[in-house]
Amino acid sequence: MSAIPVLVSHELCPYVQRAAIVLAEKGLPFERRDIDLARKPDWFLKVSPLGKTPVLLVGDEPIFESAVICEYLDETALPRLHPENALTRARHRAWMEFGSALLNSIGAFYSARSADDLGAQAKQIRAKLEQVEATLGAGPFFSGARFCMVDAVFGPVFRYFDLFDQIEDFGFWDDLPMVQAWRQALKARPSVINAVLPDFVPRLADFVEVRGSELSKRLAAVTEVVN
Repeated sequence: MSAIPVLVSHELCPYVQRAAIVLAEKGLPFERRDIDLARKPDWFLKVSPLGKTPVLLVGDEPIFESAVICEYLDETALPRLHPENALTRARHRAWMEFGSALLNSIGAFYSARSADDLGAQAKQIRAKLEQVEATLGAGPFFSGARFCMVDAVFGPVFRYFDLFDQIEDFGFWDDLPMVQAWRQALKARPSVINAVLPDFVPRLADFVEVRGSELSKRLAAVTEVVN
C-alpha cells in the first residue's frame, strides 16, 4: 500500500479497534478519522453502504466491514497475523466469529432493562468465557507466543470489562486463570493500548450511563470510575 490509509472510526467501536490493532501490529501508518454515528455525514454514507464503522479508505477505494479490512491488511502487509496452515487458519477465523458473538452478549448485558435480565446476560457471558478457557493453551496469546488475528479481536472485547469490573463483581473471572492471563497480556500490548483514546473507560461509562438500563443504574451508584 503506497498511500497512507484512512481509518474511518467511532471512538468506542470495538470493530474499529480491531482494524487499528492490525494496522499497528503491521507497523502501517494511518490517519484515523472519527465520526458521530448519530449524525452520519453524507461523505461517510457514500463510502459505507451499511452505515457502520470501520471503513478503511485506501486511496479512493473504500473497504468496509472489519473482518474484510483485517483480511485485506493481512494479505497485503507483513507480518502475517493468520497462521499458514489452512485448517488452523479456519479455526482462528471461527474464534474470531466467536469474539463477535461475545460482543453481542456484551451489548445485551449493558442494555438489559431489569436485574433478572442483567443476571441472565451475565451468565451467557460467563458461559462463553468458559468456552474460551477450554480452548486456550500456554499463552500468553491465543495461539502461544505469537500475536495473531484472534488476539486483535479479543483485545477490544476484554476492554469492556475494565468498566464492568469497577461497577461490581458479576462473577465473570472466577476459576478462569488462562482467560485472565490472556486478558492481561492483551491489555499490556501497545497495539491494544493505543487502539483507543486514553480516557476510553470514562467515555464508555458515559455511553452506558445514558442508556437507561439496569447497568446504568448500578453505574450511577458508583461514585468514581477510575481510568
